[in-house]
Amino acid sequence: MDVGVSEEESGMSSGSLQDFKEGCQNAIPICLGYIAVSFAFGIESAKVGMTPFQAAMTSLLNVTSAGQFSALEIIARNGSFIELAVLQFIINLRYMLMSCALSQKLDSSVSTGHRLGISYGVTDEIFGVSVLKKGKLYPMFSYGLIFTSVFGWVLGTVLGAVAGQLLPQRLISCLGLAIYGMFIAIIIPETRSSKAVALVVICAMVMSCVFTYAPFLKLISSGFRIIIVTIAVAAVAAILAPIKEERNE
Repeated sequence: MDVGVSEEESGMSSGSLQDFKEGCQNAIPICLGYIAVSFAFGIESAKVGMTPFQAAMTSLLNVTSAGQFSALEIIARNGSFIELAVLQFIINLRYMLMSCALSQKLDSSVSTGHRLGISYGVTDEIFGVSVLKKGKLYPMFSYGLIFTSVFGWVLGTVLGAVAGQLLPQRLISCLGLAIYGMFIAIIIPETRSSKAVALVVICAMVMSCVFTYAPFLKLISSGFRIIIVTIAVAAVAAILAPIKEERNE
């Protein structure tokens, strides 16, 4: 607990059991989408010789689809730990930006322990739900999101690892589309009610396409692409459509 924060204040800033339940409920779509995507990861992990337990621990300790899938190629060819660490750092660097954004929604009295707990579960989808939540972000709400989402991520991994190669490759590829549909379902409702959010989404899509197909720019790694696009679009949006700070009278 932070110095100068009483036990009562700490409890209020962390949220209640109702916040936890609300987080669990909001994470159900994420959980279902994660089961589909991590099922494919489980199958791929079995192909490189990982046991269901090893695959499950990989999902539990990482919770990153792009990072985990990219790691399988290095694991399959017995690459070095340094190469694996650098790859994960680059691919997951965007989560640092997301964590900084979420910290602005937390009350100043939230302890460092709670902040570290929330940072464990910062993913694209959980971040999307968290930033769209009205008002302050309570740790208990985030824990509900993380618990339900990670449960689906690990469960799907185990099921996929056990299933092995029982399903055809075409079906496995189709399951990978679920995560994109899930993220679209998160942002579309907000774009319909906010022109600023809609403009941010469109600009991000255009910039992503430019970095994917333009000469030289397409040579930039996917992790750095996301960072560049995020910083550029967020900076422009902050200047053109700033969010007024809520003040308690």
